[in-house]
Amino acid sequence: MSTPNSTIRMVDLVSQYRRLKIEIDEAMQAVIERGTFINGPEVEEFARDLASYIGVDHVVPCGNGTDALLISLMRLNLQRGDEVIVPAFTYAAAVEAAILLGLTPVAVDVDAYYNIDPKAVEEAVSDRTRALIVVHLFGQSCDMHPIFETADRHNLEVIEDNAQSLGARYSFPDGRSFYTGTMGAVGAFSFFPTKMLGCFGDGGAMATRDPDLAEALRKTTVHGQSSKYRHQIIGVNSRLDTIQAALLKVKLRHIDEAIAARRAVADFYDASLSGIEEIEIPRRHPSSTHVYNQYTLRIKNGRRDELQAALRSQGIPSVVYYPLAIDEQEAFKAYLRPASSTKLSRILSREVLSLPIHTEMNVEELKRIAEAIVKGLKT
Repeated sequence: MSTPNSTIRMVDLVSQYRRLKIEIDEAMQAVIERGTFINGPEVEEFARDLASYIGVDHVVPCGNGTDALLISLMRLNLQRGDEVIVPAFTYAAAVEAAILLGLTPVAVDVDAYYNIDPKAVEEAVSDRTRALIVVHLFGQSCDMHPIFETADRHNLEVIEDNAQSLGARYSFPDGRSFYTGTMGAVGAFSFFPTKMLGCFGDGGAMATRDPDLAEALRKTTVHGQSSKYRHQIIGVNSRLDTIQAALLKVKLRHIDEAIAARRAVADFYDASLSGIEEIEIPRRHPSSTHVYNQYTLRIKNGRRDELQAALRSQGIPSVVYYPLAIDEQEAFKAYLRPASSTKLSRILSREVLSLPIHTEMNVEELKRIAEAIVKGLKT
């Protein structure tokens, strides 16, 4: 744990490493001494461990979360010009992957939980729509029941961008419950250092229940090879390094502890910041658990930037995820097919503020942050 007067960090990866140092060092040293830096046994072992944890048959590691989205789209038999629905309030990766493959992204609005709005999805479907990328943002699931009703009705492939919500679960009205990233055709995962399960660099994976699709995804990560120098399909070079896989194996053993620690931080923030007029705390969807990859407030009355500056003056970091909606980004405007209004996405981009949240936080730090927020809004 951090000491009470220590510097507050958005994510404290150094303290986390120190807590797990013996296990991590042992795992990484074994790879170094063996010298199997590419496709060592830890890669397949990690894939099996993650598949067991989330309850799927197939996990295919790859180089990063963006590659996971790109490769997933490559293997779903989409054609140039086909439309892919994406949320307007998210990181750019899903839109970039679609554009790089000659697909047409259709950005639609989100709901009060910061996730893609099922009603907006239904309204955006056209005769060219073939797929839908849902992004389980900030740590909780999109509302998948109405999304799948729309997807089934229009024969759409569903890809889950699960970069931020590993460990969250969604419950359907009939009582079935699934981990995010395991419900659609493919789930895309990121192991960027600050994610729920983070490595010491880049890393990613794809999850699916379809054995044929899993094999196609696996071939795609190694230049489309079925065996060395036997190229059956067009692929890319996107591998999870063995050292990163060894580290992720260790961290996966502790993921439930990490989720519990983040939830405790979120509970403290909720209790401390509820009832403040200019703050809306994150809403928890009744059908999803929340793992709090981010803890994201809405700061009303145009005071977001003012509050962020006040926190900065007190040595407290915060981040705006994301300052522009996807359809406001200059790079994407020429490629997007306009859909319905993205009004809420644009409002959120001007109101959201994410606070420090990680596994190593202590009560003194949390009190300092909450007090600084209250003080910053009173000035």
